[in-house]
Amino acid sequence: MLLAARNLARDRVRLALSVIGVALSVMLILLLGGYRAGIYRQTATYLDHAPGSVVVTERGVRDFLATTSVLPAGATSAAATTPGVARVVPILSQSAILELHGRKELAQIVGYDPGLGGGPWSLAAGREPTDDGEVVLDRVMAGEHGLHVGDRITVLDRELTVVGLANDSALWIGSLVFARLSTVQSMVRSPGAESFLFLTPAQGISAEELRAHVSIPGADAVLKEDMIAADQRLLARVYDAAIGLMSAIAFLIGVLVVGLLVYTATLERRREYGVVKAIGAGNRALYRIVGVQALVVGTAGALLGVGLAFGAGWALVQWRPQFPVSIDPPAIAMALLASVGMALFAALVPATALGRLAPAEVFR
Repeated sequence: MLLAARNLARDRVRLALSVIGVALSVMLILLLGGYRAGIYRQTATYLDHAPGSVVVTERGVRDFLATTSVLPAGATSAAATTPGVARVVPILSQSAILELHGRKELAQIVGYDPGLGGGPWSLAAGREPTDDGEVVLDRVMAGEHGLHVGDRITVLDRELTVVGLANDSALWIGSLVFARLSTVQSMVRSPGAESFLFLTPAQGISAEELRAHVSIPGADAVLKEDMIAADQRLLARVYDAAIGLMSAIAFLIGVLVVGLLVYTATLERRREYGVVKAIGAGNRALYRIVGVQALVVGTAGALLGVGLAFGAGWALVQWRPQFPVSIDPPAIAMALLASVGMALFAALVPATALGRLAPAEVFR
């Protein structure tokens, strides 16, 4: 331990740079994982807050965000008369491109009945719409475009008055916009149209039992948790491969940084290691010296990297609130394990070099 500490402390500038290099690698791994977790949670935000536990969709539709669903006529009445249904909440969901101050913004318009639910769950300002000419915008999107309660915007060739700003309704693919069900139906020129029904089971009826009871021609019943999982699987096809590749690159960079430090320190002290080996130290003792050096750098870099990740995540959310970063304890544990892995991989080459070192060579 003493020899390892002395070797590391001999060049403190190099040690500090190596620790910073590992910290940046750990920070990047945490930020990428935190961004992925935040996007996953954001994807489930609306369904998590929507009423009920069973969703009725157009036949074949299994996700909420990526597919258009149009229920057959009479679906609401059929669902309301299904045994075990305590509450039915219809909504009409429609994707739209908004023109705001010369910029195009993707939005998911949700038409709902304020008396039944399915609309915004938290308002930062204003109120829910009570008239067909009113709309609730996401707070983040409104802030980016300088929109306030009382302003007017055009949605699907219809001019509406902003009466409320919603919290937590920004999505990675756009933002949620809430209006009355009749408003959205008139926008899409389809009176009576509905996309989804949220069903709440009666007391004593489980969600699985209710799903089995629902039988509506041209429609399917899906557990809300399964629909969330379907949205997240869709997201995984877009993000997981890229995030996994970037995390692997960050891990490799950390390995190279630690390995370069330990290998250089080992070569510079080659004569000292030969003397230690000549007076009786075995390869195992030398391996421990190299391993301790790598672990010290890896651990110090990991702890610094965790702090940097939280700071960078906070700054990113302040700069771009629609891109959340969620760093939870399991992610931190994985980052610490990654730093240990960096240290162990980085110690392989210098440890091998010491194992092959012949004591007689250092006396030539």
